[in-house]
Amino acid sequence: MALRDDISKDVSAALKAGEKEKLSTVRMLLSAVKYKEVDLRRPLNDEEVQGVAGTLIRQRQDSVEQFRKGGRPELAEKEEREIEILKAYLPPQMSADELRVIIKKLATEVGASGQKDMGKLMKAVMPHVKGKADGKLVNDIVKEVLGA
Repeated sequence: MALRDDISKDVSAALKAGEKEKLSTVRMLLSAVKYKEVDLRRPLNDEEVQGVAGTLIRQRQDSVEQFRKGGRPELAEKEEREIEILKAYLPPQMSADELRVIIKKLATEVGASGQKDMGKLMKAVMPHVKGKADGKLVNDIVKEVLGA
């Protein structure tokens, strides 16, 4: 079953269960998916739906940071709860150790040895970990492996 269909069913389930926060979060995700479909003029596949969920998660992470700086912990906590709900629509995330193994292997394959090769290594790594790892974490580990 398509991920988009799962999201629609989750909206109904949250509505019936009276879970207001989950309902608003899943509705927001469904709305973002529909907006993207209208934009592209075609239905999204599961990977694209996961990309939309990932974008919403990144937006919320930025908001959490801003709310914490602004002294609004209650709003930051609300955003964090939304992040947890949205993570259910992403594939399981890779650990830092798993990423390190992949990045080291690809670094030797592409011959990346220093800071100047960071772009080349990132270009090789991202197709292997897209959707399964946070881009910032990947970037940090690439810098670590390259000794930057």
